[in-house]
Amino acid sequence: MSLPPSLQNALRLPVVGSPLFIISNPDLVIAQCKAGIIGSFPALNARPEPVLEEWLERITSELAAYDAANPDAPSAPFAVNQIVHGSNARLKHDMDMCVKYEVPIVITSLGAKEWVNEMVHSYGGIVLHDVINNRFSKKAIEKGADGLIAVAAGAGGHAGTVSPMALIQEIREWFDGPLLLSGAIATGDAVLAAQAMGADLAYIGSAFIATEEANAEQGYKQAIVDFGADDIVYSNLFTGVHGNYLKPSIEAAGLDPNALPESDPSQMDFGSGGDSDAKAWKNIWGCGQGIGAVKKLGTTADYVAKLTTEYVDAKARINSL
Repeated sequence: MSLPPSLQNALRLPVVGSPLFIISNPDLVIAQCKAGIIGSFPALNARPEPVLEEWLERITSELAAYDAANPDAPSAPFAVNQIVHGSNARLKHDMDMCVKYEVPIVITSLGAKEWVNEMVHSYGGIVLHDVINNRFSKKAIEKGADGLIAVAAGAGGHAGTVSPMALIQEIREWFDGPLLLSGAIATGDAVLAAQAMGADLAYIGSAFIATEEANAEQGYKQAIVDFGADDIVYSNLFTGVHGNYLKPSIEAAGLDPNALPESDPSQMDFGSGGDSDAKAWKNIWGCGQGIGAVKKLGTTADYVAKLTTEYVDAKARINSL
């Protein structure tokens, strides 16, 4: 394993619950961490700005209390996702909060800035940067990131187009540090497969939308159960950056998912797309191709327990070959 010591023995399952825009909240993060995986949320989910400190105070205090009561099975660390793109006017404020609460892991997206990495390193935190290709991977490490999240084809949200096998292989040719894999992972078998390819941890997002703790409307949660990979559309219309979205939500917004126009990638926007009033993430539902494995709604604890059983069974099956 190429994980730092602070993470090597901190997880009961090699999984990170990825930050889900709008959906990830303290309830979900705390439940993920208590279940033994890394929980995370985008800093921008805490609105307005002062709410971020409220969330950090709640998460750190509740996990500390849980750890004191469960010394033999403490919680996993948590992470905050920072959008490093120039459109994020809150970045400095939100990073100050991360320093104040010594957030164990900061996940950076849509850009890499040395000063952000330096702030996290000032208190001993870890920076993981998400990337969609090998070129961006090298830039992130050059600017001081500690590890990488390979966002491969099929991932929810702003996904890349490179096969997970190809992307992991290319990064591992030169990088032996912490490496996570994102892309259609929703079962314990897929978690083990990610490790077999060379990743340290699996990065799972869409499956958690169907949990009780997720801040998603019931129709969105049920759609994760009802639909599969064929119902995913890859488009840059809604934010200016290519991402994967559920086709039924696009149709509900009055758009033709098979004939979506291209957006100007220089105008990244988390608001509406095209002539529709539908908002990306709120009305146009982001989703990865792995949702076919999600068969029912339930709690985060139940889903992680299912992942764990599948992971153990997959290991036994492979060892018997």
